[in-house]
Amino acid sequence: MTNFIPIFPLNAVVYPGEILNLHIFEPRYKELVKECFENKKPFGIPAVINGQVAEYGTLVTIREIAQEYDNGEMDIITNGTIVFRILEIIKKIPDKLYSGAIVNYPENAEVYHRKELMQVVIKALRELHRILNISKDFRKPDEELNAYDLAHHAGLSIEEEYEMLALFREEQRQEYLKRHLGKVLPVVVEMEVLKGRIMLNGHFKNLSSFRFE
Repeated sequence: MTNFIPIFPLNAVVYPGEILNLHIFEPRYKELVKECFENKKPFGIPAVINGQVAEYGTLVTIREIAQEYDNGEMDIITNGTIVFRILEIIKKIPDKLYSGAIVNYPENAEVYHRKELMQVVIKALRELHRILNISKDFRKPDEELNAYDLAHHAGLSIEEEYEMLALFREEQRQEYLKRHLGKVLPVVVEMEVLKGRIMLNGHFKNLSSFRFE
């Protein structure tokens, strides 16, 4: 399916299923949000990577306008729904301040079949959080989690998050996270060891001396 959507490019990657809170202050996006909310229509958030609007983004719906301010600014709660691919950006829309795009929706296998792989990813991610002393509540039982639910919590750069957005099979996304955590965990462990060594420096040390026989 191909259609036209209004777009709100952001220097962020949004995933299907993600709840995203946004503060809207620019006139063009205040107009966009107001129209989409009143007409119950979605808009697209394409990622901005290295100063350029990227090819892929995620369609979002407005769940709620949480607060409206006297100057017209808004706090809104959105929900990511589906990944789109931009075919053409329409920079100027008649009588509108915002831009839009002609998009299609790549086939996306979101149901995962490799539960054992997901368990490995979840275990590695929790180990990373344990080492970093981070507490995360994923708000779902482990058996219901998918790669999208974990991506923002794995320490990916925005470029890496975008690479994962452009993967359209769940097992590919799981493998991507597994490889990333496999690279990151040893580094983090070594940093913790190094931190421990540094913290010992300058303290009285209770060390066993070498005894000549």
